[in-house]
Amino acid sequence: MKLHPLGDRVVLKMLEAEEKTQSGIILTAQSQERPMEALVVEVGPGGVDAEGNQIDMQVKKGDKVLYSKLLNTVVKYDGEEYVILRQSDILAIVED
Repeated sequence: MKLHPLGDRVVLKMLEAEEKTQSGIILTAQSQERPMEALVVEVGPGGVDAEGNQIDMQVKKGDKVLYSKLLNTVVKYDGEEYVILRQSDILAIVED
């Protein structure tokens, strides 16, 4: 079974929080901030704007993205934790 988002929604798998700073300081679990970086695992078919125009999806499965922490839904499915949000809540695609 898989999660299939509807409309312009995207399913993200949160990436692990950094355990060490760039300068080498090891962070405790309490001081690690919840990451805003995630991997796109599923993408909906797209949405429709107020005028009825098709909104194409700009992200695709496998993209690494930065997302807004404020407006999202966290779900547990099949033992994993996912974030489901609208494409407009994705702030950027991260390119390595």
